Amino acid sequence: MSRTHVADYILKRLREWDVEHVFAYAGDGINGLLAAWDRAEDPPRFIQSRHEEMSAFQAVGYTKFCGRVGVCAATSGPGAVHLLNGLHDAKLDHVPVVAIVGQTAPRDTRAAASLSGAGRGCHD
Repeated sequence: MSRTHVADYILKRLREWDVEHVFAYAGDGINGLLAAWDRAEDPPRFIQSRHEEMSAFQAVGYTKFCGRVGVCAATSGPGAVHLLNGLHDAKLDHVPVVAIVGQTAPRDTRAAASLSGAGRGCHD
């Protein structure tokens, strides 16, 4: 029996909203979502961008010209920040855009690794 992941539920919700396209730039933070696309056999279609900022602007343009909800996705950290220009454009023009942003597991971040020594003094 296969497990259902959060990313599968996200794609299911996007289908319920009749989302046809998701504009995204792949990265480690959304690997789970990319794996869900591999398992899925129906929309939404993943459209690879060359940069996260372009993903957001594509979603905004899609909404403005097609009248459907635009969706963009990016990995965590700088990838998420790069979505902001396009999302700000959507806000100013009152355009509905959904941004999906990944999250790196805490065990995989440098901050978590440095916290493993918590409790020790700086000069120990």
